[in-house]
Amino acid sequence: MSAADTTTPAKVPPPRQPAPPPPVAKKPPRSRRTGGRGLPWLLLAPCLLILALVLGYPLVRLVTLSFQQFGQSQLWGFMPAEWVGLDNFTKVLSDGEFWTVVVRTIFFAAGCVIFTMVIGMLIALLLQRVSGWVKTLVNIALVASWGMPIIVATTVFKWLFDADYGILNALLSKLPGVEMIGHNWFASGPEGLAVIMLLVVWGAVPFVVITLSAGLTQVPQELEEAARLDGAGAWGVFRYVTLPILKPIIVMLTTLSVIWDMGVFPQVFVMRNGHPEAEFQILTTYSYDRAFVVNDYAQGSAIALLTVVLLLGVVAVYMRQMLKIGEVE
Repeated sequence: MSAADTTTPAKVPPPRQPAPPPPVAKKPPRSRRTGGRGLPWLLLAPCLLILALVLGYPLVRLVTLSFQQFGQSQLWGFMPAEWVGLDNFTKVLSDGEFWTVVVRTIFFAAGCVIFTMVIGMLIALLLQRVSGWVKTLVNIALVASWGMPIIVATTVFKWLFDADYGILNALLSKLPGVEMIGHNWFASGPEGLAVIMLLVVWGAVPFVVITLSAGLTQVPQELEEAARLDGAGAWGVFRYVTLPILKPIIVMLTTLSVIWDMGVFPQVFVMRNGHPEAEFQILTTYSYDRAFVVNDYAQGSAIALLTVVLLLGVVAVYMRQMLKIGEVE
């Protein structure tokens, strides 16, 4: 027998069986105690109820009065309120004085918004380039001025611009060739409204500065350095790098400023001792004058409602801009 015959034959391994599929994880059963979709509304119910009482009822009452004839007789109950439809709106819209007040309000609000945003942006950019203790001092001053009550701030400005005892007239008179002692800043409407505009801007700038300063911290330093390496100057870096990143914040601040500045009331009312002259009237004081001085509450309500419609137009523009920004991002 040869050696080849004595070799043990090799064993062939059995074929491998396919691995069983992994077990499918079963979804845990939903808890029936979560409250479902109604839980968020249940939690919001107290807040919504308070908003409905505080904001809803006055708005409904305002709309109701604007469609009625409501004066002193109706207020004291001597005569019932009479529904007159759109007569109040027709009288208001056909009154030339109303449109004069509308134009004055638009120019006043536009000036306040432009100066507020420009000054606020300049101060916010300046705070990025000063030392820490200077930034702290400026922020303290901004918060202090922002927290000052409007009546107090208006009283201070009345003293600053007083014709007889105002410190501003005294300081300006020290300049060579300038004589401002006894100058009445409120002798003309444009000059007096400029003073009130300065008061509004002074009170609004701190909020804009603090908000823009927070936004500037989100601007990547790498993008600014890259722009400078490409040859961009300070204006180029601001225009093509900083401004696009801050655009959502600027749109929000501008919209809020328009709404606030078109609703200015105590600054004008207190500055003119509770009796604003015709050339100082804006929509809020004009509505108040019609309602509580002329005692035509229905017409005053109509003017207030038209003001709300104008502000809703501003809000619509704001929402459109924010939606455009969201689509780009």
